[in-house]
Amino acid sequence: MAELFLFALAGFAAALVDGALGMGFGPTSSSILLVSGLAPTAVSASVNLAKVATGVVAALSHWRFYNLDRGLVIKLAVPGSVGALAGVTVLTAIEGATLRPYLALLLTMIGVRILVRFARPVEAREHHLSPPDARGKRTLIYDKRGVSATAFVGGITNGMIGAWGPVVTPFLLHRGVRPNYAIGCVNTAEVMVAATASFSLIASLGRGGFNGAVVMAMLIGGVIAAPVAAWFIRKVPPRPVGLAVAALLLLTNARELATWAGFSSSPWMWAIYLGIIAIAFAAWRLPREVSSAAAASS
Repeated sequence: MAELFLFALAGFAAALVDGALGMGFGPTSSSILLVSGLAPTAVSASVNLAKVATGVVAALSHWRFYNLDRGLVIKLAVPGSVGALAGVTVLTAIEGATLRPYLALLLTMIGVRILVRFARPVEAREHHLSPPDARGKRTLIYDKRGVSATAFVGGITNGMIGAWGPVVTPFLLHRGVRPNYAIGCVNTAEVMVAATASFSLIASLGRGGFNGAVVMAMLIGGVIAAPVAAWFIRKVPPRPVGLAVAALLLLTNARELATWAGFSSSPWMWAIYLGIIAIAFAAWRLPREVSSAAAASS
């Protein structure tokens, strides 16, 4: 019962983060589930199944509010699904105990990426929409270079640890995609990518490859978090939330990496934990200090 509560908490925290930032469901829930001792394949299958269910609701919402561009969704979904198959292949080919430190390293890299993303405002390019056509439809105008390759890489990380949004969304913003379209298209394409990953894992491992109770607990936690996230996003700026998520990913995966590297003694671990907290705090304070210095010099 205590474990199911932990899994529900993982779903709650992941959905809260995803609702506030438009990313982070997979890395947040994967980190918590891996720390709980669940096998990497079970973690990926459970997280991706939960993402399919929540993603369908998100996709319908984005469709209702016209946050979708069909061409961009296809451009993300197809290579992303191919990448998901590649990620699942790696996940099932290597023994879980051997793979755990590498997954912790990958989650740490995602944490660093989120930390950099929210350490300062993103300087996205100017957003454009085409003039309306005969049916009044407008399409996105953005720099398409590297989009398919990024979707492929995001599919690999999604197949292994459920990380899709943190890889793809920031890249689209830097390519000039309007934020509502970036989040809407990424969330919609994620349904196909997560479905490919989860069903591939189930086909490879059978129904024993995941625990239905874990998935249900995560979904219940996610459903409870949905209205809280709607309130949360109105009250709390996304930047401190993003930095907190980055710190959570770094902290929850630090012990696995430290043990792997031979630095698992208590003094080393306390030093690592305090260092991560100090870096996150410095990332939060730095823009304020820069702004203060600029104001003083003017």
